[in-house]
Amino acid sequence: MGLHPLEFSECYLDSPSFREKIKAHEAELDKTNRFIKELYKDGKNLINATKQLGMAQRKFAQCLGEFQFEYIGDAKTDDERCIDESVQEFSSFLKNLEDQRELMMRNITETLMKPLEKFRKDQLGAVRAERKKYEKETEKYYSSLEKLLNMSAKKKEPQLQEADIQVETMRQHFQEESLDYVCKLQEIQERKKFECVEPILAFFQTVFTFYHQGYELAKDFEYYKRALQISIQNTRGRFEGARSEVYELMKRTKQAPQEYRQTSSISCEGYLYVQEKRPPPFGSSWVKRYCTFVKEQKILHMVTFDHRSGGKIGETESVTLKSCLRKTTDTLDRRFCLELDITDRPGTVFTVQALSEDDFKFWMQAMGGKEPTGGYLGRTLSKERGIDAQLDDVGLNFVKNSISAIEVRGINDQGLYRIGGVSSKVQKLLSLMIDEKSKEVDLSASEDWDIKTITSALKLYLRSLPEPLMTYGLYKEFISLAKGDSPESRIQAVHCLIHKLPERNRQVLGLLMKHLANVAAHSKQNLMTVANLGVVFGPTLMRPQEETVAAIMDLKFQNIVVEILMEHHEKIFTDAPGLSSPASDALVASAPTRQSKKVSRQSRPLAVYNPQVLDIQNAVGNNCSLATDETSMGSNESVSSQSSTASASEVSTEKTEHATLCSSLSSGSSSRSTTAAACSSAPEAPSESPPPASTAASEKDKEKPEESVTGRKAKAVYPCEAEHDSELSFQAGAIFNAVIQSREPGWLEGELEGKRGLIPENYVEML
Repeated sequence: MGLHPLEFSECYLDSPSFREKIKAHEAELDKTNRFIKELYKDGKNLINATKQLGMAQRKFAQCLGEFQFEYIGDAKTDDERCIDESVQEFSSFLKNLEDQRELMMRNITETLMKPLEKFRKDQLGAVRAERKKYEKETEKYYSSLEKLLNMSAKKKEPQLQEADIQVETMRQHFQEESLDYVCKLQEIQERKKFECVEPILAFFQTVFTFYHQGYELAKDFEYYKRALQISIQNTRGRFEGARSEVYELMKRTKQAPQEYRQTSSISCEGYLYVQEKRPPPFGSSWVKRYCTFVKEQKILHMVTFDHRSGGKIGETESVTLKSCLRKTTDTLDRRFCLELDITDRPGTVFTVQALSEDDFKFWMQAMGGKEPTGGYLGRTLSKERGIDAQLDDVGLNFVKNSISAIEVRGINDQGLYRIGGVSSKVQKLLSLMIDEKSKEVDLSASEDWDIKTITSALKLYLRSLPEPLMTYGLYKEFISLAKGDSPESRIQAVHCLIHKLPERNRQVLGLLMKHLANVAAHSKQNLMTVANLGVVFGPTLMRPQEETVAAIMDLKFQNIVVEILMEHHEKIFTDAPGLSSPASDALVASAPTRQSKKVSRQSRPLAVYNPQVLDIQNAVGNNCSLATDETSMGSNESVSSQSSTASASEVSTEKTEHATLCSSLSSGSSSRSTTAAACSSAPEAPSESPPPASTAASEKDKEKPEESVTGRKAKAVYPCEAEHDSELSFQAGAIFNAVIQSREPGWLEGELEGKRGLIPENYVEML
């Protein structure tokens, strides 16, 4: 049983049981006082610990914000920009989270600590004061009562009456004090139920508000997180491709270092020991210098550099070479020596020593050196090519034959073009189709050659051409356009450059891109997305004339060019640049665009959690149940696959989300539009092709104010095939119900045949 109620009538009796009841009430209030003091102490410790955590988090965020990645080369891909800016984004997220935590701590101080301490001091403190006063009055009353009772009865009557009056007055005062104290005790016992619990409730409300704000921040972060994951996956895939190329180049360089030593056709570089003559009796000394010989001007630049002295660079000396002659061991007791006659110092001869026999021949050839007998020393470099592949009619027929066989027999094979065939079979097939110029083999009908052998033979043929299909001459221009910031400018530039290719090159490239786009359209079965095919065919169709590490670092941009060709092959290979046509005008704008909106985490109000507002938002959210993290973004830089089937499967379901989503999310207030690859291109109707959303709406916008689409019906004007679970596939004439505006400009959300999903706005008309 709990505490006994204190009856006012018992104040007059002041019985022992009444006193025991009072003691029980007092003990309970003492326990409450100790509890509040302990809770206050622990609360302060909690606040201090949280402040320490916040300081550590802010320091961590500051460290993230100050870091920046350096990259190799002169430009970054959109994926690399996203990764580069990710640490700043992480820093911003943490700082915002700590702002929320700091608000929580302030709220805890105001809603928990101060009210509890105020209750303890004001209310419990007042009861303690009343208790002391009650005990004092008790002592005073019973002392005077005993004194009265001990008074002699022989006292005079006036004295006895006066004593009775005094005791009666004290008794009344004591009973009044007892009534007040009992009332106060019971009042505090009832008050503490809400005075103590209400601040604790506010504390938990504040904590839950903080967690809710963290949840909201996490939802805001979801777009960026998914885009960053895609960028990381893309970058990892390109890294794997570039790494294999680098290791291959390193292996070839080790096998024939002289073949790869010369990296420039303008100059030659390397170490030479230069003889420096000193006055007697010191004789001469040999000093190691790093020399650069500019062939056309015949200028030799020499820089003193000694690795043993900590790599300190000395002074530079430049001389103009008149002639170079091999120095024989008859005249100088050293091997690998050259005698250089200097033009700008008449009568001055430099004697230099190469590092080895091969190095000696290298410098002799570079400087036009002569043997003492007058002959030239040169070297011939030849590269054996195992297959005589040419871009002739036979080669064109082989490409058509291979494409036909792949599309008929193996378009859905997993890992198409990524999984290689047996090398001997591939060589045999290519020899049969190219070297022997056989026209009798129909690969579509023949079961003698499996699909992976045909795909490998097609890739080998393209790699074995004397010049890449996209030519050495246009390589730098293609790479340069891939480094551009704007996806639209990239597409237009590719369109122009493709029509600079030779006719046969453009013809074969167009056939191949149409085929690869068809392969990518079956990516749910074969797991080969546009990005995966870009990784495979980028180095096959484009390569620089000189193999260098710097060129390999541009592999990622080769992939981007090939991805653009696949995604826009119809427009790029159909129209010549400069001609105005509905198709060419719609090169970039034909597909609906999806704009990623930057959710400013810094602008999120640091406010107390409001359940009513959330209920309203949840009610609205139920009408827009399509999850934002399931949306599909169009891509010029799509998801690269991993080597495992599981990763490839994830890539195929993720689709080709563009890395500019990441750029728009991480570049401050600016946002970019990304090309949607979700729907197939509109029908090639000459009179009516789907207009860009902005163009279609422009005339109506002039006539009437813009109105939002809410809960209406719409009719499909053009067919569309969804390439993501969050989108709808439909034919022309389909009717959509409950159509509302999507969060992304250019897209609607609607219901078709019981399924709800995304609809490109410029493919439908509202009813």
